[in-house]
Amino acid sequence: MKLLQIGQLAKKAGVTSDTLRFYEKTGLLEPEARSDSGYRLYGEEALSRVHFIIRGKAIGLTLEEIQELLDIRLEASDHSCAEVKGITQNKLDQIDSKIAELTRIRKALKKLNDACCGHIDDDASHCSILGALADHPEDE
Repeated sequence: MKLLQIGQLAKKAGVTSDTLRFYEKTGLLEPEARSDSGYRLYGEEALSRVHFIIRGKAIGLTLEEIQELLDIRLEASDHSCAEVKGITQNKLDQIDSKIAELTRIRKALKKLNDACCGHIDDDASHCSILGALADHPEDE
């Protein structure tokens, strides 16, 4: 594959040039070279790297986690699968915690919502949702 300018790489990767510039600014991507006129030039590894970043983001990894995985990928023989699995296990733990939090929030919101009569003809001065939100914890 010949070296690509940033716009060409962006098109092949299905992202914008601004995205690639951002990845470069954050250290996730580096141009292989610069043209005589100063244009960034990228090789095949850059396309592979951008696809790696896109797939990492698609499964909820942060750019920092992706960078960590990219660093491991570059020197894979110096790292273990356990290190990589640790990163994904940590992400799974975070997701499980967030799901538990969202489940708790959903139950509380559903309880408030179900307790409200929701009558269109009643003014909101006696709304159970507003009342529950206004109650002080020491009142419970």
